[in-house]
Amino acid sequence: MKLSTRAQRIEPFYVMEVAKAAQALAREVAGGHDPMVFLNIGEPDFTAPPLVQEAADRAIRAGLSQYTPALGLDALREHISGWYAERFGIDVPARRIVITAGASAALQLACLALIDAGDEILMPDPSYPCNRHFVTAAQGEAVLIPTTAEERFQLSAAKVDAAWGARTRGVLLASPSNPTGTSIAPAELRRIHEVVQARGGLTIIDEIYLGLSYDAAYGQTALAIDDHVISINSFSKYFNMTGWRLGWMVVPDALVPAVERLAQNLFICASTIAQHAALACFAPESIAEYERRRLEFKARRDYFIPALNQLGLTVPVMPDGAFYAWADCTQAAEKLGVQGSWDFAYALMQRAHLAITPGRDFGTAETARYVRFSTANSMAQLQESVARLARILG
Repeated sequence: MKLSTRAQRIEPFYVMEVAKAAQALAREVAGGHDPMVFLNIGEPDFTAPPLVQEAADRAIRAGLSQYTPALGLDALREHISGWYAERFGIDVPARRIVITAGASAALQLACLALIDAGDEILMPDPSYPCNRHFVTAAQGEAVLIPTTAEERFQLSAAKVDAAWGARTRGVLLASPSNPTGTSIAPAELRRIHEVVQARGGLTIIDEIYLGLSYDAAYGQTALAIDDHVISINSFSKYFNMTGWRLGWMVVPDALVPAVERLAQNLFICASTIAQHAALACFAPESIAEYERRRLEFKARRDYFIPALNQLGLTVPVMPDGAFYAWADCTQAAEKLGVQGSWDFAYALMQRAHLAITPGRDFGTAETARYVRFSTANSMAQLQESVARLARILG
């Protein structure tokens, strides 16, 4: 069967190959002294809090399971608008908020609405691989620009300006970022947007980890800059609803009709049950629980990253958000007699029964030196991981 050129251009998601190997080994060592510990998946170990679960149950029992409008429940759009006002002090009208089947659907809608064949979208290297694949699926070209620790692994206005070419359509950023957990300084983000706007381009920013910010200097939404910024968000990370497949996007008024048409045809609507459940996310009791969990994620970061540094797995930039550690494994790999993050990840899997993510998926700019640890796991599991690492690296 002949595959489309589009399908052939999408690279494999290599992290899933590592995950499959880790799951297979986990079955072999289950019940032993050192069962597999998984620090490779970017998924909160917390689930939806009680009020959200109860809201879903009520919706099911009440038969509230039919299609909603393609833009989403009006009540949920209003709740999200209120969340922006309360948390960030900005006015984001509900009419500009589109409820989507996860942030993935939001990114797909943004790319399909705005990118034509051959358009180039500038992105940082490293960055989350699926984001560039959305560009590819829309027949655009993702142009990865190498970044450094000194730049917090984020693009700068100067680099965007230098890389802009005849086919450049805009930028796709993430703040905080996966895999680094670092954000773009608000002043620099404003300068990037000014460069983009001066060329009539697009600023699309993935803010799915914004709720999990730990530093007030960075924990600000790009929507405060300008109504032309397109923001992607999700109920998966801060709101702990990964499998519910629910997200949203904020777009300029002029873009709403086009996004609505695409959403009607591609998705009809996001999950109705998930939308009714998400209304309860914004209850004071739920927000209090989310904030407690955010502080728990911060405590895990504050424990785990210094421990990695002491073991020679250097994290060059302290993440200000999300739940990742982007660590240079060069020194540690040498101790284990292997080279590069791919072989290092497999060595940890075999020798310490510890699953992590090699840098290969996230770009090509020195990503062979880096591995990603996820701290979206219990403190006990993180402590056990440090103990295992110390045994083989100490």
